[in-house]
Amino acid sequence: MLLASFVFGLAVSAGAAVVGQTAPLSDTRPAFADWLGDVRKEALARGIQPEIVEAALSNIEEPLPVVLERDRAQAEIVLPLEAYLRRRLTARFITAGREAYSRHKTLLESIGKAYGVSPSIIAAIWGVESNYGRFTGVRPTIAALATLAWDPRRSTFFRGELFDALEILNNGDIDLEHMKGSWAGAMGQVQFMPSSYLQYAEDYDGDGRRDIWSTPADVIASIANYLSARGWKAGDAWGREVRVTPDVARTITNKVERRNGTCRATRDMTVALPARRWQELGVRLADGRSLPASIGDTALISGSRQHFLVSSNYDTLLEYNCAHSYAVSVGLLADRIAAGGATTTAAPGRRDGRRKRR
Repeated sequence: MLLASFVFGLAVSAGAAVVGQTAPLSDTRPAFADWLGDVRKEALARGIQPEIVEAALSNIEEPLPVVLERDRAQAEIVLPLEAYLRRRLTARFITAGREAYSRHKTLLESIGKAYGVSPSIIAAIWGVESNYGRFTGVRPTIAALATLAWDPRRSTFFRGELFDALEILNNGDIDLEHMKGSWAGAMGQVQFMPSSYLQYAEDYDGDGRRDIWSTPADVIASIANYLSARGWKAGDAWGREVRVTPDVARTITNKVERRNGTCRATRDMTVALPARRWQELGVRLADGRSLPASIGDTALISGSRQHFLVSSNYDTLLEYNCAHSYAVSVGLLADRIAAGGATTTAAPGRRDGRRKRR
């Protein structure tokens, strides 16, 4: 789903729905034209209107080289968490978030209340995904998905997304000319993959179209609907930064189990423990005070210097994009949007001038 989740974080994926298993590369595959002919037949058998199939597939003559290049060039780790946060949470970006929240305050708060999701979290995801609609991607979705579906690396996953994209066209929510997004097929201001669109996109303004490309009400409601459906708990915070000394970190490594999970981020965090236990282990609030019991059960995630205790709502953010750099940046941006006031040159965790620049 995530165009604006640039690939310079901790295993930032190309989108929340881009999680298909990687298949071994193979030298044996049909010619692209023959493969596309098979797709055409299956689309018609699925009930896609012939004119939609013709318009969508007739002008695709070959795979898009830029899409294959981007797919091959994904880096699992480029920057540590702290560096990602400094680059992402700039003063300008935070100010843009506050301005967007102010412009859409009524919508954000009414939709947040209706779906039981924090309005500032909705705004933060909107900002991280597309800079509030400024950057939604320029790649033609059908051609990008056809390229990735023909390529053997994740062909099964992307073939399904291709047929879902054709279904969206068939439903009339968007026309082919305007169906554009990221190189991996993530669409609109929310960067939904087609399968996520079919499940979670909302027609909040009631005009008969679920328009995640240009209608703020539908954009905001679609994000809220996704988070709500994935388990967001109204009234709970996503998490908070805490102080963990090197000695405490070693103790936690030795005494606290790691989580299991289906992606790297969910495995790269501890199991959830009550505040009392974290307090016993030596974890403190960022300002050194004791942990309040009210924070409930939380898990610990750590960068090289920064540490965060995170709630089950953090898991919901990972459902959108399973990368700590993504989820933490969304959470911190939401906190800064909600706080309002003056904006700093956002270098989270920088407490004095002695930190070396990288």
